[in-house]
Amino acid sequence: MSLSSPAVPAIAIPWWREMNRYHWFVLIVAALGWLFDCLDQQLFNIARAPAMKDLLPEGLNPKAYGGYATSIFLIGWATGGLIFGVVGDRLGRAKTMMITILIYSLCTGLSALSKGFWDFAFYRFITGLGVGGEFAVGVALIAESVPTVARPHALALLQALSAVGNITAALISILLGHLEANGVGGNLMGMAAWRWMFVIGAFPALLVVFIQRKLKEPEAWVRMKAAGIASGLQVGSYRALFTNPTWRKNTFIGLLLACAGVIGLWGIGFFAIDLQRSILEKTFRAEGLSGSQLTGALMKWSGYASMMINIGAFFGMLTFGKVAQKIGRRPAFAMAFIAALFSTALVFLKLETRGDFWMLIVMGFCQLSLFAGYAIYFPELFPTSLRSTGTSFCYNVGRFIAAGGPTVLGLLTSQVFKTQAEPMRYAGLTMCSIFILGLLVLPFAPETKGQPLPEDEKGFTH
Repeated sequence: MSLSSPAVPAIAIPWWREMNRYHWFVLIVAALGWLFDCLDQQLFNIARAPAMKDLLPEGLNPKAYGGYATSIFLIGWATGGLIFGVVGDRLGRAKTMMITILIYSLCTGLSALSKGFWDFAFYRFITGLGVGGEFAVGVALIAESVPTVARPHALALLQALSAVGNITAALISILLGHLEANGVGGNLMGMAAWRWMFVIGAFPALLVVFIQRKLKEPEAWVRMKAAGIASGLQVGSYRALFTNPTWRKNTFIGLLLACAGVIGLWGIGFFAIDLQRSILEKTFRAEGLSGSQLTGALMKWSGYASMMINIGAFFGMLTFGKVAQKIGRRPAFAMAFIAALFSTALVFLKLETRGDFWMLIVMGFCQLSLFAGYAIYFPELFPTSLRSTGTSFCYNVGRFIAAGGPTVLGLLTSQVFKTQAEPMRYAGLTMCSIFILGLLVLPFAPETKGQPLPEDEKGFTH
C-alpha cells in the first residue's frame, strides 16, 4: 500500500490574470462601443425635455410628446436588435459592431438638425436601430473571446463601464447648462445646448477605425461558420431558435426577464430626471430664476441627477457580477429585482429637494445592476450559431413591449394623475410593479453558474 502525499490546495488566480493582451483589447473595444452607445441614450434622456419645448408648437404637451419620442426610439432599438442579432451570427461579431456604431453615431449627430417633432423622432428611430444591434454582438464577442473563468467578470465590467458613458453625458449636460445659464450656450453657432449634446454624440464613429484595423472575429465563431456551412447548420436563424425546445424556452425566459428591467428603466427610472426637473423648476422660479438662467440651471441639475443614477449604476453592475459568480445567476437576479422595486418607489415617493439626490444613487445601483445580469446570463443561454440572435431577441424584443412604458407613463402623468401636484410621482409608483414580473419568471430560469457555453447541435462551440 503506497502512501500518497496530501493534496495541495489550488491557488485561485484572479480572473484578470487569465486575460492576455488581445483579450483586453477585445474587452476595451466592446466596452467603448457600448459606452458610447449608452452616452447616446443618456444624452437623449437629458436633452428630451428642452428639445420638446423647442420643437413643439404651442398647445402641445411636451411631457406627453417626450414619452412618444422615447417610445419611437425604443421601437427602433427593438427593430435593430432583431435585424442585427441575425447579422451578428451570420456576418460576424466585429463587422456587425462596426456597422451599428456608425449608424447610431451618425444619426445622433443628425438629431441636432431637427426642425420639428417628426424629423427628430425619425432620427431617433434610426439611431435606435444601431443602438439595438450593438449590445448583442458586443457581449457575444466577449463571451466567445475571453477565457471561461474571466467571462462573467469581463461582461459585468462591460456593463459597468457603460455607466461611464452615462456620466460623461451628465458632465456634458452640466457644462452646457452652465454656458446657457451664463448667456453663452444658446449663442454657440446659433444652436441651443441640447442640440450640441447630439453633435457631441456623433464622435463615437471614430471608434470604427480601430475596429476595422485590428479586431478579429472570435475563433469559436470562425470554426462554427466554416463547419456549419459544410454541414447545413442554421446560423442566425429564428426558425432554429424557436424549433429547438431548449433554445425556445431560454428565449422566452430571457425575454420576460429583460421586459421587467427594460420597462423599469426606460418606462420609469430614467423619468426620475424629468421628475427632479419638475420639482426643481418650482424651486428655481421661487428663487427668482427665469429665461436662460432657469433653462441652464435645470439642465445642470438634470446632469447632476443623471450622474447620481450612473454612479450608483457603476457599482451596482460590478456588484451583480461578483454576486452572480458567488451565489448564482438566479439568486442575484432575485435580489436585484426586489431592490429595484423598493428603491424606485422610494425615489418617486420621497424625492423633494436637492438634498434627496442620494436616493438616485441607490436607485441607479439597484435598477441598473439588472443589466449586468443580462450581459452575463443571456450569452450563456444560447449556442454559438444563435448567440447573437438569441441574446438580441431577449434584450431587444422586450423593447417593443417597453416602448409602451413611456407612453403609458406620459398618459398617466398628463391624464390620470393630472390633478395631483406632482403627477409623475403617482405615475411612477403605479408602474413600479413591473419588477414583480422578473421575480415570477425566475423559478423557470436555468442556473448557468459554472457551466460552459452551450454547444450547437452539430457540436461547434466555444
